[in-house]
Amino acid sequence: MLAELALASWETIHRRTLMMARGACSPAEYSRMISEKAAAAVRTAATVARAKKTPKLATLLAPWHQRATANARRLRRK
Repeated sequence: MLAELALASWETIHRRTLMMARGACSPAEYSRMISEKAAAAVRTAATVARAKKTPKLATLLAPWHQRATANARRLRRK
């Protein structure tokens, strides 16, 4: 999961950077960059708050992994 997260994050950052450099990054994409991180942070914090014991790393990273891999797939089509 960590390797997938790292690769998907790198790919997303790379593709978004290219979009910005070309002037092709939409206001919706800029908003998505912020809102997806906030949503993932809230999900992770909620997981920690509900846990009776320390959650597994995979559980904590799941929201980040889901967003990064979804973004990489979506941006490949652009």
